[in-house]
Amino acid sequence: MGDTSKGEESGGRGGSGSSGTDEPKASNDNKRKSSSQMQNSKSGDSGGSNTAGEKGAGGNSSQNSNNDKNVDGVLSQTLDENSNEWRNGSGNGLSGNSQGGGTDGGHFEPSTSFAEEDDDGVRPGDLYGKFTWKIENFSEISKRELRSNVFEVGEYKWYILVYPQGCDVSNHLSLFLCVADYDKLLPGWSHFAQFTIAVVNKDPKKSKYSDTLHRFCKKEHDWGWKKFMELSKVLDGFTVSDTLVIKAQVQVIREKQNRPFRCLDTQYRRELVRVYLTNVEGICRRFLEERREKLAKLRECPESFHEFWDSLSVQLRSCLASDRADNILKSLVKRFFNEKEVTSTLVMDALHSGYKALQVEQGQKTLAAAPAPAAAKGKGDKADKGSKGSGKGGSSAAAFKTLNASPSDPPVSISMEENLTYLAGDVMKTLEQAANEAVPPHNEDKDLDDYGKDSLERDERRLAELGKQAIEMFVVSHLYTNRIEVAFKENEALKRQEALIREEEEAERLESERQLKKQEAERERRNRRKEKKQRKKEKKEAEEAAAEAERLKAEEEKKKKEEEAKKAREEALEKERQQREQEREAARQLAKEKEAAKKAAKKAALQKEEALRQKQQAEAAAAAPQQQAA
Repeated sequence: MGDTSKGEESGGRGGSGSSGTDEPKASNDNKRKSSSQMQNSKSGDSGGSNTAGEKGAGGNSSQNSNNDKNVDGVLSQTLDENSNEWRNGSGNGLSGNSQGGGTDGGHFEPSTSFAEEDDDGVRPGDLYGKFTWKIENFSEISKRELRSNVFEVGEYKWYILVYPQGCDVSNHLSLFLCVADYDKLLPGWSHFAQFTIAVVNKDPKKSKYSDTLHRFCKKEHDWGWKKFMELSKVLDGFTVSDTLVIKAQVQVIREKQNRPFRCLDTQYRRELVRVYLTNVEGICRRFLEERREKLAKLRECPESFHEFWDSLSVQLRSCLASDRADNILKSLVKRFFNEKEVTSTLVMDALHSGYKALQVEQGQKTLAAAPAPAAAKGKGDKADKGSKGSGKGGSSAAAFKTLNASPSDPPVSISMEENLTYLAGDVMKTLEQAANEAVPPHNEDKDLDDYGKDSLERDERRLAELGKQAIEMFVVSHLYTNRIEVAFKENEALKRQEALIREEEEAERLESERQLKKQEAERERRNRRKEKKQRKKEKKEAEEAAAEAERLKAEEEKKKKEEEAKKAREEALEKERQQREQEREAARQLAKEKEAAKKAAKKAALQKEEALRQKQQAEAAAAAPQQQAA
């Protein structure tokens, strides 16, 4: 088995790189590291850089490398459809094709607990793919960074980015998975994926693997490891004929919030479960122990609980022991799915398997209980009509199924048709078992070098068993904490209240007469105070009414005076306006008279000039014959 270590930090590149030997441009805004407790590598810290404006993506990188073959190596891309070297040593038939299916006779069919198709028809295998990248002449590469060709997984395009001399670190090989053409995607895009990157050793057991889980977005479009491995170790069997082989597995995840969902392709899950089953076991074991502590009240006072439970009606018991399935499943996903934890996908696959198992068992149980007594059926139908679709809507159905439950039935049942989750059979026995029974240990002895079909079946059964146990405990603790224990505490509080009432009854009887007299005197005093207060209030209201009347009268007088003054002002203004109009009219008349006089004077002057001119013409005409005679 390859070198697979835990607790490694992964992150984006945190600067801006370009092809060739150019120095990176610092970009502190985009620097970010995320640390996951279960991320699978010891290759070191990783940094990041935006790749906007870089050259040589996809096929261009391959072309550039081929043109400078002797210096920078040759990049080639192949879809890894028949590889048997994925974290399994010598190829023992545990691998399949790039979409999760098998191609050889040794292919192992998964347990039915992990049905390939999800409820909405999307197969995780359709969102999974492998990619192999061979870099030839690796020791002669002089470029700062190299890109693989673009490959498509889960309807998204990706490429691998490698820094042969390290990204912002020295003496390390840096590897990143990047979203292709991220700047051309629609605003607000995000791709959520789990991926594994491996550098293949000629001895498959020494190959270097790193796993991580990340939500790719515009600000974090690349994710990986700055210190994937030391360069000094690359020559230790990782280059054959000076060729470095890098492999990637990418699983795009489409998460749901309302119920457990499938995350991983069958083959990918098999590989991860070999590495992380112990971690998943620890997560589930801690959860079960944590919830057992919440059931401690049952261990402290079991008699009180039994007495309380026996005093309830069947209808009330079924109501307390059931709740809406959608609420519980949504809380379950929120509790277990952490997109920063690489084991969350395995946990969610386990929960999905347990969820499906409980649904299957519920379906079988419903078929077995079909010929129910007519009386019980009638009562259940009558109760359902009054409260369909609510938390109490399935109480009658749950009560009927609880009464008809057999000892072999599961303690927890989920009916999505009725949107109901309920405890079946003897509820108190189920709660006591959950509170008192420790989680059974799991035999973890396994030879990773001889990991075959039996081991896979065992681990997948264990994963499904853990998911089922976690769901059962989650439902039991949820119903106990939020419904049964609340009702029990209310009942206990009521009992204590009743006891206190009984203790105080005698003292209250002795004090009753004195209290009555005191109350009567107090009542009289209150009445007198009330009457006095009422008289004072009436007097105050009368004074206020008189003052208001005076105020209104004063306002009316003031208003009247203002109106008179306004009218006088208006009359004065009108008189003044008329006077001004008369003055303007007189001025206009005077101006007209002056204009007429001026015109008359001008006309007289013209007539005088005309007469003078005619006289001169006459004189000239009379003198003309004399001049001619002379």
